[in-house]
Amino acid sequence: MSAVSTTGLRPLAITMGDAAGIGPEIIAKAYLQQPALMRGAVVIGDVACMRRAAAALLAPGVPALPILRLETPLDAQALPPRCIPVLQQGEELGPVAPGQVSALAGRFAGSCVLRAAELALQGAVAGIVTAPLHKEALHAGGSPFDAYPGHTEMLQDAAARYLGQAGLPVRMMLANEELRTVLVSIHVSLRQAIEAVNFDNVLQTLRITHDALSRILGRVPRIAVAGLNPHAGEGGLFGTEERDIILPAMQAARAHGCDLSGPWPPDTVFMRARKRAGHLAEFDVVVAMYHDQGLIPVKYLGVESGVNVTLGLPFVRTSPDHGTAFDIAGSGRADPASFLAAVQMARQLICP
Repeated sequence: MSAVSTTGLRPLAITMGDAAGIGPEIIAKAYLQQPALMRGAVVIGDVACMRRAAAALLAPGVPALPILRLETPLDAQALPPRCIPVLQQGEELGPVAPGQVSALAGRFAGSCVLRAAELALQGAVAGIVTAPLHKEALHAGGSPFDAYPGHTEMLQDAAARYLGQAGLPVRMMLANEELRTVLVSIHVSLRQAIEAVNFDNVLQTLRITHDALSRILGRVPRIAVAGLNPHAGEGGLFGTEERDIILPAMQAARAHGCDLSGPWPPDTVFMRARKRAGHLAEFDVVVAMYHDQGLIPVKYLGVESGVNVTLGLPFVRTSPDHGTAFDIAGSGRADPASFLAAVQMARQLICP
């Protein structure tokens, strides 16, 4: 991704994620490795936890990472490179055992997300980059966090309440340098995902994708629509959802100005949308009918470069394409590449 200037921008909020996972480590490594990109970003989390994460990186030849507690996000703009500004979220968290599910850590991580959403909705920050949550820990944290499957639903609900709406339709886009895909449904069972392929959901996904990518690209995006069934139903031989649901939704979306093609066989459409050296992609994005159909192709191209973008929110939100990695938490081996890509993507979406 091309470099983006951070000079004069409103700050970017970074949520710390689950303290028992790799969130604090990858955040500290991001400030260490790419200080220019991270300048003006502020961590919403726990000062002591971030100090421990920064101290763990100390080694001969490695510059120290001072941690400074701030009162407002705007104060982050005046700080020197590699200084990590933190907005303390509530009371100090206290030490958390790495790699272990903790209700306390889950609740704290959830509260950081809601604080970031509040700041974004008030215009105090330009966008949010979320370090990973652990869903079991989040649920163990109790109300209100046990009502949410993850980040997306929490941010969606916070935005809807702020806007005074009964609901706010959003969609997940996973993107890297080579491929973008948007999903009709995300964290539901495969049986429920198939049931979610209905006219309203598909049409809504197409419209959200069109509107969001039009702003990102500065032009009408070329949207490829994946079929649900093998060979996109093969004219009804392998399923009729393409004929009875997807095609009518596409026809309705075209009236909204969408540039659509398909439904295409899902085993080949992602290759046609892939941008790489010597190959001009046919499409700007693929709308996939369910979670794994869309995410497997993007993740196969490299988890370290994948970025999760939530489309439809009234603010920018990105996140790395990985979880809390409890198996390596506390070992110092976490790779910040996907997190850095998420920060870069957020900067580009804020100033396309």
